[in-house]
Amino acid sequence: MSNGKDANAAEHSSQMTLKECLDECMEALDLFLNNHFNESLEMLRPRVKESMYHALIYATVLEMQAMMTFQPDDITNAGNTMKSAQEVCQRFRRKSPVLSSKSVGASLTEVQLHAEVCYAECQLQRAALTFLQDENMVSFIKGGIKVRNSYLIYKELHSFIKSRRFLKGPSHVHLEGGISFGIGAFNLTLSLFPPRLLKVLEFAGFSGDKEYGLSLLHDGVTGMNLRSMLCALLLLCYYTFIMFILGTGEGEVTEAEMLLKPFRLRYPRGAIFLFFAGRTEEIKGNIDEAVALFEDGCKAQQAWKQFHHMCYWELMWCFTYKRAWKMAYFYADLLSKESRWSKAMYVYMKAAYLSMLREDEARPFGEDEVELFRLVPTFKQKIAGKSPPTEKFAIRKAKRYKVRCPIRLPVPVLEMMYMWNGFSMISKRSELTEGMMQTLVEAERTLLEFPNNEYSVDDRSLIHLLKGLCLKNQGLLQAAEESFGKVLSSEKKIRFDHYLVPNCLMELGLLYMEQGKRDEAIKILHKAKLNYKEYSMESRTQFRIHAALAKLKADPSEDTRM
Repeated sequence: MSNGKDANAAEHSSQMTLKECLDECMEALDLFLNNHFNESLEMLRPRVKESMYHALIYATVLEMQAMMTFQPDDITNAGNTMKSAQEVCQRFRRKSPVLSSKSVGASLTEVQLHAEVCYAECQLQRAALTFLQDENMVSFIKGGIKVRNSYLIYKELHSFIKSRRFLKGPSHVHLEGGISFGIGAFNLTLSLFPPRLLKVLEFAGFSGDKEYGLSLLHDGVTGMNLRSMLCALLLLCYYTFIMFILGTGEGEVTEAEMLLKPFRLRYPRGAIFLFFAGRTEEIKGNIDEAVALFEDGCKAQQAWKQFHHMCYWELMWCFTYKRAWKMAYFYADLLSKESRWSKAMYVYMKAAYLSMLREDEARPFGEDEVELFRLVPTFKQKIAGKSPPTEKFAIRKAKRYKVRCPIRLPVPVLEMMYMWNGFSMISKRSELTEGMMQTLVEAERTLLEFPNNEYSVDDRSLIHLLKGLCLKNQGLLQAAEESFGKVLSSEKKIRFDHYLVPNCLMELGLLYMEQGKRDEAIKILHKAKLNYKEYSMESRTQFRIHAALAKLKADPSEDTRM
């Protein structure tokens, strides 16, 4: 913390320019949302060392870039810039602010209150950056960043502005927006985490109120303040991605569309909003409409080419759902050449798409899937000392091709599609599910034609799991349950894909939940949660189980070993 003289100088400077700083930052965000990314940064850059809001928003724009690109260099750069922004905010803070103290609370100026919320936001966003690197945030806690302190600052601020001692300043709408964003983001995020993981993350006793968090974020969107856009983007990510990847696969399309509407009117060519519009159409099963919006998102701006990679990723899956393997391969190939997020994953997907073609069918660019599978482990990377879980999964699966005469993976595309909860995405369109079922039936027939080998049980179990999901989509719930049962009956014979049984139990629990069999669903979900450890993509499965139990309002005390 700086000495009193420096703090007073910073305070005097900021008092004269607080409104000016906020207005200029609002203008910079407007440029950002209109695809003028570099102009936005240029407007902010000159004052990042003297203005807490310029420093925060500059770092926020870089963080958005990092979130769009998933590139390690961008993540590191954004993290360093956010750390510098936190230091700028520190200069404007009161020494040892304790808002619960009457004397301190009453003497805090508007600038010092804004410094508190900006400081807390820097900590929160640094945590979000680490979440990109590690799905369970353990590296973040080990790194010593105290997320808990950020939460406590927001909590104290929230109580203080509701107290009789607080007097609203001229820029109160921005202060209130910042607090709504922070408290809302914390409640929503913590509600996603299983209690066991919260304990590991030193958040024991914190559970997060999802509905309260959502309501605060919605309030933040409608307040027309500096954080309105951040609240909107977090909500859009939650409704269109998190609910699928870490939830039960039921995105809130109506909520997402209502959020998007005013932004689409104000920024009709805004690449970010075109992207989310595409994602909402994808969730609705309107794949052709989604493809058109993702393509528009690519055409809308050329300044940040990496943003295109987000669209390419979604386009790859859109064509996967249509079983247009060569088109999906085309986007996986583009990603493998242009994006650095996970080259191992992209090359794996290229090989996977080629393996879905008939043996006599020409391969694009003359590439061979066996050679591509063998290349996958060579692209292994580490972010913050760890490989992304999906990359580790791809590398493990590709190892089957190391031998001279490999036993082929039966449906590698559909298996990876499951990992991203893609079977929920196709549930709205019967023809898409029917197509996937046809692919699975053909793969099952091929397996039966070949003699048994060390992978036979695993491969058959995978097909039974995926067929169960298709049958569920088709409303054939008894047949789906029987298909899941075939996986569970083979549990002791599965040799490699140990993730299949806990995931199958989870899917069976979701099936029971859909049928209104609450007690059976809770029992089977607890079994999946407690009895299986150290399998592929475990953290993602645990998040999804937690989301299902939360939806069922299951009592955490029921967590007893099955």
